[in-house]
Amino acid sequence: MEIDLEKLSSLIYKVRGQKVMMDSDLAKLYGVETKMLNRQVRRNIKRFPPDFMFQASEDEHSELRYQFGTADMTSTWNHKSRAMPMLFTENGVAMLSGILRSDRAVEVNIAIMRIFTRLRSFLLFEKDLAKKVDELESNTTEIFKVVFQRLDSLEFSKVQSTSKKKIGIKG
Repeated sequence: MEIDLEKLSSLIYKVRGQKVMMDSDLAKLYGVETKMLNRQVRRNIKRFPPDFMFQASEDEHSELRYQFGTADMTSTWNHKSRAMPMLFTENGVAMLSGILRSDRAVEVNIAIMRIFTRLRSFLLFEKDLAKKVDELESNTTEIFKVVFQRLDSLEFSKVQSTSKKKIGIKG
């Protein structure tokens, strides 16, 4: 089974400051029904502390709907469903591999872990890039200060040199 990493990365949303995946998207990837996935999670609830998995609130439900409107619609989540979706962090997705033991679940988990790793490395690269831009901006500011000081001193010396008396015939 070939898993499209780009499509997979579009199924990751940001909720409560964390990158999460929804139960319905994970169920589709694993080839199971959402209710079966959630049933397995409830049977093994001790494996899923709040930093691994949580249920979306009404506000988060609305925010997710907004994120769907701005993302490409690869998600299978039915935002009109009565139950709020369960959201799994990277650690929660990794824990799912312990309760879903099919070969497909193993392949999907490996692909998801690769996406989360890529996102993390991208964030590190972005922070490094921001730091370099800040340094460049600081250095540029210093250079402009020196240039403007020199221009001011040249202007001041030009004003002094033109204040001498002119010699010649006045008309």
